[in-house]
Amino acid sequence: MIFLVVAVLVLAVLLGSAAYLPLPVTVLAAVAIAAWLAVFAVRERRRHGSRTGRA
Repeated sequence: MIFLVVAVLVLAVLLGSAAYLPLPVTVLAAVAIAAWLAVFAVRERRRHGSRTGRA
């Protein structure tokens, strides 16, 4: 859960500084954060999927 909080915090900082960063840097950072969140979501679904009876 702490990783998700950190990812959202980093995303907020990058969105705030997006006006000052070149577009390719902003896009690269956004893709990296999106990939991190996707990996987190997949891991959480796998871990909690068997407990809910679905999976």
